[in-house]
Amino acid sequence: MRGPVVLLLSMVMMACKKPAPAPEGGVTGATTGAVSSAARAVVDAPDRTAEDRALDAGRHPAEMLSFFGIQPGMQVAELAAGGGYTAELLQRAVGPTGKVYGQNSPWLLERFAQKPWTERLARPVMKGVIRVDRAFDDPLPPEAKGLDAVFMVLFYHDTIWQKVDRARMNKAIHDALKPGGVYAIVDHSGRPGTGISEVETLHRIEEKAVREEILQAGFKLTGEANFLRNPADTRDWNDSPRAAAERRGTSDRFVLKFVKP
Repeated sequence: MRGPVVLLLSMVMMACKKPAPAPEGGVTGATTGAVSSAARAVVDAPDRTAEDRALDAGRHPAEMLSFFGIQPGMQVAELAAGGGYTAELLQRAVGPTGKVYGQNSPWLLERFAQKPWTERLARPVMKGVIRVDRAFDDPLPPEAKGLDAVFMVLFYHDTIWQKVDRARMNKAIHDALKPGGVYAIVDHSGRPGTGISEVETLHRIEEKAVREEILQAGFKLTGEANFLRNPADTRDWNDSPRAAAERRGTSDRFVLKFVKP
């Protein structure tokens, strides 16, 4: 009888075992990152560059497009588009009936984005992308209204050390979105208690700090995803692309979906 007794005890212990803690905040709607067939087709497009494909393993673009619900015909924007990796994915996802505003600040353009961004915009697939050169304090042109989504990928932390008026920036994003529109945030995780103290030294930000600022702008947090989580990341190293080197794409990152009520 020892075997059945041991098995019964094991089952009881499994039933009583506490689940692993949820990502910071524990928002209902967390997801591992289901992928739609449309998003997979975007990522698998044969004319994407080898350089972009090399980044996919660390970015999970199909999961990102699926989680934020990007569909053909949508009007979206990306702030801090950089060289255009995400902006191109968005353009492919919204298709010829949609519209993408790709914003870069003068600082970004002067430092590194001017050449790669200009070259990418010359590609036929980027025909529907509207180039926006504006400061983050007022990032979108007046005609960018009623947007379905605004993205900021791996850059919110940079707006802090660059002394951006984030209350003004977040209000501008809120104003540009339609009711129900999504403010999509992806960023590198800082350790609990670090707040915004390591946004320049390690290019990381505590998730709690981002949540608080965006909620104060009138948004509601409706979901989070864990497809970019990495529990093995010690979160004590600089994850900017140049400093990270071979560790690029391995940082623990949070993915948050805010919605304009």
